[in-house]
Amino acid sequence: MSRRYLRIAVSAAVVASLALSGCGRPTSEGGGAGGEFPGNKPIELVVAFAPGGAVDTAARLVAPQLEENLGTNVEVVNRPGAGGQIGYTELTSAKPDGYTIGATGSPSVVVSPLDPARGAQYTRASFEPLGMQVVDPAVIGVAPNSPYTDLKALVDAAKSQPGSITATTTGIQTGEHFALAQIKEVTGADLSPVHFSEGQSQAVAAFLGNHVPVYVGSTSDVIDLVKQNKIRVLGVMDSQRSTFLPDVPTFQESGFDVISTTARGYSAPAGLPQPVAEKLQSALKSAIENEEVQTKMTDLGLETRYLDPQQYEQLWTEQETTYKELMPAVTQEHS
Repeated sequence: MSRRYLRIAVSAAVVASLALSGCGRPTSEGGGAGGEFPGNKPIELVVAFAPGGAVDTAARLVAPQLEENLGTNVEVVNRPGAGGQIGYTELTSAKPDGYTIGATGSPSVVVSPLDPARGAQYTRASFEPLGMQVVDPAVIGVAPNSPYTDLKALVDAAKSQPGSITATTTGIQTGEHFALAQIKEVTGADLSPVHFSEGQSQAVAAFLGNHVPVYVGSTSDVIDLVKQNKIRVLGVMDSQRSTFLPDVPTFQESGFDVISTTARGYSAPAGLPQPVAEKLQSALKSAIENEEVQTKMTDLGLETRYLDPQQYEQLWTEQETTYKELMPAVTQEHS
């Protein structure tokens, strides 16, 4: 079977425009003196997910550094809903002048335009990638007292009892859902997804309550659970072991070629003037690679893995190809 690289996203954050409320004096449309970007006009960084999640937290760590690098206010605005689609719509509908940027996370930003049923008003071409900040590999785990003591045991059980073993996801066409589809395609293990659309906390509660025996999520979701001995992680879906879970083998080490990693970065509406794009790209790179920001990200269990705009765009294209191939597997059960 050909090798597939599924870097998912728990998943993506985004941008949108919202006027700065309670601001004293109005700013000029051009930004500042002589129309120099950004001048004294605030930049809005829209997160397409609720406050407190990994996407939102990363954006709020980056925002102060962006302010320092660009010399203007950066306002983080949350626009949750429809699996990120509301925020992505607002981002791509904004004027491509640099004053609206956003956090973009896969698979949500990649998948939503691929499914006609979702009615997305944007396509891949509607976004201009500015840079990637973090990768968050998917993991699969069971209760500490589970009979499945390693990944092979779980795979064998799911192959012999198709659909009888349930596993958590945070919704249809989410990173976890695609990870389960890829696991089935590569290994033949048929785990039945249980979708918790309210998010990871709901999925964790169901797992800890013994309602769902298999947990699928991101590395950052399970670090505390591992420390508390509430989960046994069987495998990491990355090409290398996680620095946060050094004792857990990758799927590849266990003989299964599955890579499923959330990628989170930042984008703007397509069509930015080149000088504006270059300023934003440079400011983001500096903010993402800031030592204090990286330390705080590590403390949250998030691995900084910067990609420049071209590399991020290439990754986006690879993901689009992978998700297109897996789309039938995550739609037919609901058709």
